[in-house]
Amino acid sequence: MRAHTERLAAPLSGEDQTVQSMPDVSPTKWHRAHVTWFFETFVLAGNEPGFEPYQDTYWFLFNSYYEGVGPRYARAERGNISRPGAHEVGRYRANVDERVRTVLEQLDDGTLDRLAPTIELGFHHEQQHQELLLMDIKHVLSRNPLRPAYLHAPLPSGAEATPMCWVEVEGGVVEVGHDGDGFCFDNELPRHRAYLEPYRLADRLVTNGEWLAFMADGGYRRHELWLSDGWARVQAEGWRAPLYWEEVDGTWFEHTLHGTWPVDPDLPACHVSHFEADAFATWAGHRLPTEAEWEHAASLHGPAARRHDRAAGSPEAGMTLHPRAAPGTSAGTGAGAGLRQLLTDCWEWTSSAYLGYPGFHPPQGAIGEYNGKFMSGQMVLRGGSALTPGTHARLTYRNFFPPGARWALSGVRLADGPAPARTAS
Repeated sequence: MRAHTERLAAPLSGEDQTVQSMPDVSPTKWHRAHVTWFFETFVLAGNEPGFEPYQDTYWFLFNSYYEGVGPRYARAERGNISRPGAHEVGRYRANVDERVRTVLEQLDDGTLDRLAPTIELGFHHEQQHQELLLMDIKHVLSRNPLRPAYLHAPLPSGAEATPMCWVEVEGGVVEVGHDGDGFCFDNELPRHRAYLEPYRLADRLVTNGEWLAFMADGGYRRHELWLSDGWARVQAEGWRAPLYWEEVDGTWFEHTLHGTWPVDPDLPACHVSHFEADAFATWAGHRLPTEAEWEHAASLHGPAARRHDRAAGSPEAGMTLHPRAAPGTSAGTGAGAGLRQLLTDCWEWTSSAYLGYPGFHPPQGAIGEYNGKFMSGQMVLRGGSALTPGTHARLTYRNFFPPGARWALSGVRLADGPAPARTAS
């Protein structure tokens, strides 16, 4: 897991790894250092005999938001940290890795049992930052007028997008949330009951071609399609297409980690905000699913466990770095084929605000700051993306971003049925 982070950073120069292109983006070397700080702070401190931090100021520079640990450097200023450089961060990582190995070899079984959940959390935390590292460097490289590619290879090829079909779901009293078998984050608990009216979900994600039709019909100019805050963002920031799209002589191009390419109408539309997803759904005469609807439908009509096309145990297995067209299935591509692209291409916006489940309680101490304190002003996304490490996605995973966020690899799956939906006047 730790080596995979270094493989992701390997194509980047030290200069690449230092740039912060906006406040929400962190430099690559900061990601590499922060996940190392996690192991130093929560594993070595308190368990390593005679513990001393690798470098005193690193605890200040690479703390993200853990108030219980101490002060931290301002998030929006991380790009100002020219030192330590990328190479020195590599030495920091190697030092902490070696010390953690030594500690794990020396601790008694009881202490290891107590520490094991924190170590496991550290690995899953690092996987989150592996995905963030790629999303962030994509934004960084997009701001360079030379439009450099992270990976010099063509976009992944795929089949033509098939017509959108609907998967019917009966609803009723259902159970959602993690069942406790294997790892989960605290915000996936506790498992609880929810009541759902009958509904239906689109079998695939919305495509670029469908998004182009939305744009051609004035989607970014028609106020009646938008939530009020969304319309304000459209006007204030001049939105007229998804993030990373640019029109040149009448042709739309998309910046990707593979470089800049003409927009492929068969690929999923991505890097859209919740505001855009909601406006598109309203324009299409449908709505976004609730997170309970998404999870229940996915448990019935999606892959039984993790992503169906990535090998378990290999973080990079199947990572395409960009969404692909919806594949056909052995059951065909029409009704009855099930839900496609659930864990593999784009995080999917839901209509659900990010709140705690009934009975949710964050853990005690600094670890309790991991998820609970962000339960305000955020919307839930479900699934996984082309940047998600291969062993990280699961059907109960609750990702969350502010409704105006566009730099995450997010897309749209439509829903229909009795749940509330807005309609354009």
